[in-house]
Amino acid sequence: MRSEACKALKKQGYQFFNDRSSAALKPCMWNKRTLRGGEMCYKHTFYGIESHRCVQMTPTLRCNQRCLFCWRSMEHEVREEEEIDPAEIVSRVPALQKKALSGFKVSQYVTQERFAEALDPNMVAISLSGEPTCYSRLPELIDLFNGEGYTTFLVSNGTRPWVLERCRPYQLYVSLDAPDRETYLRICRPKGDYWEFLQESLSLLGPRRSVIRVTVVQGENDVCPEGYARMIQESGADFVEVKGYMYLGYSRKRLSRENMPEHEHVWAFAEAIAKHCDYRLLDERPISRVVCLERIQ
Repeated sequence: MRSEACKALKKQGYQFFNDRSSAALKPCMWNKRTLRGGEMCYKHTFYGIESHRCVQMTPTLRCNQRCLFCWRSMEHEVREEEEIDPAEIVSRVPALQKKALSGFKVSQYVTQERFAEALDPNMVAISLSGEPTCYSRLPELIDLFNGEGYTTFLVSNGTRPWVLERCRPYQLYVSLDAPDRETYLRICRPKGDYWEFLQESLSLLGPRRSVIRVTVVQGENDVCPEGYARMIQESGADFVEVKGYMYLGYSRKRLSRENMPEHEHVWAFAEAIAKHCDYRLLDERPISRVVCLERIQ
């Protein structure tokens, strides 16, 4: 991996598994907030996940899309790397998570009990950065995490369905950020036209516990709710998260604050989608500008 990219990301809190790979972990804002006694993230509200016991990681920082709304850095792109062995990732997670959270041990706001729980993570969200299906041994990695007793969430852009088909996470996310091919190519800016691959990935969701994530960018992809609804209905996914774009990080170089919708707009768009498919409004988290839809059985 290029040294300048590594140095920049380390300053942002990335913990790399070794010097040859871009596999990394980084505790999220909600992990740290919960450690201090604050509220947990919306994954706790919707799915019961304890934020302070969750590891946010990725086996690779490579990605085959350049989404306008992505808060992550495309300036620190990884061009070459040596793929890390899945067993090394799984074995090093506790130590790297401990290193990342070491400063919280002496905080007056963190109880010893909560800190001990954080150092014994039971959940892995494969969602930090990059597209995890670009890592050739992803199915093996997830199987190893599952075997160690972790609950695994896998978040994918759906561009490599032949990889997703072999993955067995506890919960699979596939992003659906456009109601049609034209909008997809403009918003997600894939390196190739992967629209049909995305459709194939959506078709894999029905038999497994799954979520479709729709990131709403106001004025860009908040159109044609019936188009989203059709694909959601055909997928048979258990849940749909309709989440507002957040004006954060490197996305501020590509979009404006006006593209960040208020929660009321996100709710209205989620409601419009639900009107066109067999899904109902299940819950919401206004602070995160996210609404969860549930498939009607």
